[in-house]
Amino acid sequence: MSQPLYQSDIKSLKLLNRGKVRDIYEVDAQRLLIVTTDRLSAFDVVMQDPIPSKGEVLTAVSNFWFEKLQHILPNQLTGNAPESVVKPAEAAQVTGRALVVKKLKPLPIEAIVRGYLAGSGWKEYQRDGNVCGIPLPAGLREADKLPQALFTPSTKADLGQHDENISFARTVEMIGKPLAEQVRDAAIALYRTAADYAATKGIIIADTKFEFGQDETGKLYLIDEALTPDSSRFWPADQYRPGSNPPSFDKQYVRDYLESLQWNKKPPAPKLPPEVIAKTTEKYLEALRRITE
Repeated sequence: MSQPLYQSDIKSLKLLNRGKVRDIYEVDAQRLLIVTTDRLSAFDVVMQDPIPSKGEVLTAVSNFWFEKLQHILPNQLTGNAPESVVKPAEAAQVTGRALVVKKLKPLPIEAIVRGYLAGSGWKEYQRDGNVCGIPLPAGLREADKLPQALFTPSTKADLGQHDENISFARTVEMIGKPLAEQVRDAAIALYRTAADYAATKGIIIADTKFEFGQDETGKLYLIDEALTPDSSRFWPADQYRPGSNPPSFDKQYVRDYLESLQWNKKPPAPKLPPEVIAKTTEKYLEALRRITE
């Protein structure tokens, strides 16, 4: 693995946006370069310290799923090597951690699919007996498998803001009924196929977030990242116990550390101890190994 990359600096291309994790550059009228850095955000705040290997893990995991799921929905990949669109001196910044993708119009929603009762869904269920307005049976425990996978979309928040869960009816208002139904059906099909595969590797995918975009004809594509430890809740099947929150292969380790501090969850983020950084890298690498081997 290469040296940690907190922020890319590609001078040969126009920088369009720096997100929490990804830096996006314009290659030409049809293509973008997405560089996945080693930044980590928790509670919608970007940490000061990079997590070594994280960007490479996210890129490798996404590429794996893009290939495995392309029979369900086409994806953003062009097949172009990232090194081919930057200057030779910039190649080290993109090797193993960047994608050259089609320039598509992102939909204004995030497509979240939940297969288990966890996170904000569990909190909402305890309070209201439903998740995102979808009624659920009484008596479910934390981390219980849901009777069926739920499509629970959210809005896309600006950097530093929180996404907001929305109903399917609100999704229809935002993007129209035919597209909302297509997105819902595609998201659930992608999740089910991935979850079935992950189960053979000893991993439970409790929930995940997809993003979709359209080309000029309206054709739908899977974009951004796919089923990574950043966009999904991965649980080791051998440690799964309904009624408690299982350990996960993602940044939950960092969140748990931050919860132990007197921090108001607003910038600036506290420094992470070396042992927390090292353990987080270890969890990301284990997720990659388990999924792709």
